Amino acid sequence: MEKDSLKFFQAYIKEMIDIGGNNLPKAISVKSGAKLGKLYKERGSASDFETALRKAYTAFKAKSKITKIDDKTYDVILKYSKKFCPIGGSYNPSRVSIFQNNICRPYTLGFLNEISPHFKFKIDFKNCMVASNQKTCHFILKIEMKKNIY
Repeated sequence: MEKDSLKFFQAYIKEMIDIGGNNLPKAISVKSGAKLGKLYKERGSASDFETALRKAYTAFKAKSKITKIDDKTYDVILKYSKKFCPIGGSYNPSRVSIFQNNICRPYTLGFLNEISPHFKFKIDFKNCMVASNQKTCHFILKIEMKKNIY
């Protein structure tokens, strides 16, 4: 049943891209991430973006390791019990860019921007389980303070 649902989800994403281009699933992902961030803030679950990010990945059944490299850089490693990504599915390198660029990155950025609107975030993927057939997702999260426009 879970694999059937995932196949439907993946086909749905591909159909959205065919109909509306890449911006349609990106816009939906950003908005969905922002909604979750807003919910976390309302419930007091988001004291800072690092804590909120850990809690969000726990919902995906990932064990997260977030290491601060310096004031502007965090190393984020998500480990799953199986070689199966809850977003992109099992090993299939041809799907990596579709899911990273249209779902994973925009969703996470929407979430983080809602949690910490005073920061600008950037995600650089280092390892994707859909591409590598491993149990981990690894990315570098770069942050910088937004410039005050007043």
